Amino acid sequence: MPYQIPVRVTPRSARPGIGGWRASTDGREELEVRVTEAPSDGAANAAVIRLLAVALGLSKSQLTLVAGHTGRHKRIAVPLEIVEVRRLLGGEEGGRP
Repeated sequence: MPYQIPVRVTPRSARPGIGGWRASTDGREELEVRVTEAPSDGAANAAVIRLLAVALGLSKSQLTLVAGHTGRHKRIAVPLEIVEVRRLLGGEEGGRP
């Protein structure tokens, strides 16, 4: 069953990368992702997809931005189970983001 990764993006970061899981304002966990690109013309969204694809060992076409096209908080659909996503990106294997 595909999983939707909740992501909080920091655009224009000095160093791109994937951080850890953090609690969002509503109490749910989301993955911190930093990109150097500005949030214009979809550049930051494309950078997030690239970073996650590499980290998960998937092609960019296997990831889909399903929510948050213009905001910092996004949901990215991946063809993996939550346990596999957590294993590859860090965090508790049985955790519930």
